[in-house]
Amino acid sequence: MKPWRELARARADGGGVLSLHRRDDEVVVRVDGQELMSTRRHGSEDRLAEVGCAGLVAPRVLIGGLGLGFTLRATLALLDGAEADAGAGAGTVVVAEISPELVAWNRTLVGAGAAAALADPRVEIRVGDVADAMATPGRFDVILLDVDNSPHALTRPGNQVLYGTRGLATARAALGPGGRLAVWSASRHPDFERRLGAAGFAVEVHGARASGGRGSSHTIYLGRKPA
Repeated sequence: MKPWRELARARADGGGVLSLHRRDDEVVVRVDGQELMSTRRHGSEDRLAEVGCAGLVAPRVLIGGLGLGFTLRATLALLDGAEADAGAGAGTVVVAEISPELVAWNRTLVGAGAAAALADPRVEIRVGDVADAMATPGRFDVILLDVDNSPHALTRPGNQVLYGTRGLATARAALGPGGRLAVWSASRHPDFERRLGAAGFAVEVHGARASGGRGSSHTIYLGRKPA
C-alpha cells in the first residue's frame, strides 16, 4: 500500500494542527494526526443536504462547515434537479467556514469537484463563524450544520454555543416560515433532540451511513420551523 503524502498543514482554529494528506485518489484531513474527514467516506455528508433540501425549489441555503465540499456539492446537485423539474430560479448557497486554509485547500488541492463547487456562481464563501452568518432574521430557507464532531461530543468547546439554547434560537430566527435546520452528528443523542424540540422545531431523526450503505452509522437531525 502506498504511503500517505502530506500536502499542507496549518494551525487549526482553537488549537491543534490541521493537515491535508493524499494517497492515490483519496484525500483526508487530520487534526493532530487523527482523521477528521475523508473523500472515501462522505455518504452522511451527502445525506445532510438531501434531508435538508428535499423537495425545495430555489431555496436560500446556509452551510455551516465546508469540510471537503461534499455537502456543498450535494446541495448544488439538488438545486440543479429542482430547477430542471420546475423551471425556477437556481437558489443560493452561503458556506461559512472558520478555517481559511481549508477553503484554500478545497480550491487548489482537494480536487476538481471541490474547486468547481466553490466557483459556482450560486455560492458565496464566508470565512468566519457560522453564527455570524445567522445574524439576519429570516434570511434562509435551510441551514445545514456540520460543525465539529457532533452537538454533544465537541472537540472545540466554543462550538457548544451553536447547539445550545441560544444557538438554536438564533438558527430558528435566521429561517423563514417553514424553514429547516439539519444537523449532522456522529451519533444519536436524546438530549439534543429534546433541546431542538424545546427551541420550537418539529423534530425528525434520520440515520445515515458514512460510505453508501456501509461504514459508520451517523445521525441527521431535522428541525422544521412552523410555516
